[in-house]
Amino acid sequence: MELFATIRRDARIEGLSIRALAKRHNVHRRTIRQALDSAEPPARKPPARSSPKLDPYKPAIDTMLRSDLDAPRKQRHTATRILNRLIDEHAAAGLSYSTVRDYVRVRRAEIDTAAGRRKEVFIPQHHAPGAEAEVDFGEVWIILDGVRTKCHMFVYRLSHSGKAIHRVYPTCGQEAFLEGHIDAFETLGGIPTRHIRYDNLTAAVTTVLHGKDLNRPGDNRGREIGRRRFSHASEVHRRAQGSCRRARHPCSSGS
Repeated sequence: MELFATIRRDARIEGLSIRALAKRHNVHRRTIRQALDSAEPPARKPPARSSPKLDPYKPAIDTMLRSDLDAPRKQRHTATRILNRLIDEHAAAGLSYSTVRDYVRVRRAEIDTAAGRRKEVFIPQHHAPGAEAEVDFGEVWIILDGVRTKCHMFVYRLSHSGKAIHRVYPTCGQEAFLEGHIDAFETLGGIPTRHIRYDNLTAAVTTVLHGKDLNRPGDNRGREIGRRRFSHASEVHRRAQGSCRRARHPCSSGS
């Protein structure tokens, strides 16, 4: 900004040409024109992130997403399920959940738009530091001692920074669900001040929060017990570690 101010002053007081200004300040003429047009430098565009590891599997992902066009909403592919299928059916290696999730989010919207399912409207989302997080808890297959084994992957991601915690558990039990949260809170330095959004948790909420034997029709006891257990686990951590809301800079280290 100081350079732009100097260029504009030299042009106004001395009446120097663009060529003379570029030579004096040892910059490109394009920079001189930008300075004369505006007192502030143009915002830098972040470099586009590429995902070369994902490129060979994009056609397979697109096929899965197109098959979702005729599938009931609850049966559509989640990013977790797509990642599992890539590993199982295409021997994919070295792919991260966040890379697949980001591609699926954009590509699904494009495929739906091309099929006339919805208008192409993109609303930018802004997340305050330390305010929000996202959780996904789904199946994942791994090779354990040479045996293909079904496990469950807990993914906790901060909405502002994208920093994530991944944990794999042998079951989707309540202990794993709560331990994943507490581990994420401790690793990232606090609890979101606003809320946590949950994805792909229809079955998990029923099994983990409500309990297998307590989720009977018309019986709210299981739901109440689940809420109490989760609230208690969060409160214990909040008191022990201190919440983001009390920090001077909410979740500044990981948000």
